[in-house]
Amino acid sequence: MSKTAIITGGGSGIGKATALRLAEEGVNAVIVDVDSESGEGAVQELKDKGVDAIFIKADVSKKEDVKRYVDQTVDHFGGIDYFFNNAGISGSGGHYLDTSVDEIEQIIGINLLGAMYGVRYVAEVMVKNGGGSIVNTSSSAGVIGQDSVVTYSATKHGIVGLTKSMVAEYAKDGLRVNAIAPGPTETKMVKEFYEANPKMKENATGGIPQKRLGTPEEVAELVTFLFTSKAQYINGEVIRIDGGFTNTK
Repeated sequence: MSKTAIITGGGSGIGKATALRLAEEGVNAVIVDVDSESGEGAVQELKDKGVDAIFIKADVSKKEDVKRYVDQTVDHFGGIDYFFNNAGISGSGGHYLDTSVDEIEQIIGINLLGAMYGVRYVAEVMVKNGGGSIVNTSSSAGVIGQDSVVTYSATKHGIVGLTKSMVAEYAKDGLRVNAIAPGPTETKMVKEFYEANPKMKENATGGIPQKRLGTPEEVAELVTFLFTSKAQYINGEVIRIDGGFTNTK
């Protein structure tokens, strides 16, 4: 029987690359995104690959939207095998004391509360059905401190705590929860961030031992491995994929 994955932020970047990679393994997808055009486009590409896919428009910072995408997934596919808890925003790149309270609330709402709502409702379904696998997207800024991303970094450190503590409570119920910590990656979000903060791109690339940004497809390989490989004893890990960036800190 085919497996089903929910992918938030699935209309572009790492989310879309992962959906397409999972399709190669025959995994059906629920693409969750706030952007209808990119979300519907991703669904068509997935259907062209021969898997079933649906798009659900949702703002993950709203708990009612999160509950709705979980309920619609269960209604359509009957259950949830994999959850790539990936949606996020970076913020403006300003120093913390120059950041508005509205921006702080927006980043926390999407990156942390959105992720926690997702785990709350998805894990409830998974535990009821005997288990499942969740991969949360943290960041290099979730394992070290970084300049100009204080709120973003705080949310991504929170993802690490969410990941580890869920395993402590629910591994016995068949739940696997891991996190990935990508370094700077060639996504639309990162491109826009660096266009607004060009000095930060120079600093980041110079600090990566491999001297380049990662690609969404490289991150997708890691997520696919965590979901579909036989390495089912990996649980509660935060796996860095950053070209050695945080290894030198």
